[in-house]
Amino acid sequence: MTVSGEKPLETQQAELRQVLGTALGMAQEHLEQNGGFLPFGVTLAHDGELRLVMVTPPEPGPDGEFDAEAMMEDVLELLRQGREGYTAVAFASDVHLPERGSDGIHGAAEHAGGGVMAAVVPYELTAEGYVFGALEADGHEAAVFTA
Repeated sequence: MTVSGEKPLETQQAELRQVLGTALGMAQEHLEQNGGFLPFGVTLAHDGELRLVMVTPPEPGPDGEFDAEAMMEDVLELLRQGREGYTAVAFASDVHLPERGSDGIHGAAEHAGGGVMAAVVPYELTAEGYVFGALEADGHEAAVFTA
């Protein structure tokens, strides 16, 4: 069922899966290649092209760490500014999962039509490299396509 000018729900869900899967896959790849990654976004333009959205990290703090929360807010602000040109967006960040005693990749996706989707992929660094757990659904409230 669709309203005039809106995409069918199945299409919206497929586009959400596309951007979320791209973001989670890129995060895993960067983690394996670089030992970490900074927050970033992925956009799906109206023409179907996927694009990466990144921000320049600020100077590291005294402990050598970057303020990942501030970087995620900067990524979200860039996505909000360009949202008229996007069908869907996703963003990913490295998170700590205290209930599991591990770290994880958190990804969330939003569709211009109103749908949202989010997931966490737990991971651990072992002697053989990174081991990724099963994708787990997570909650998310719209942060880019808001009224």
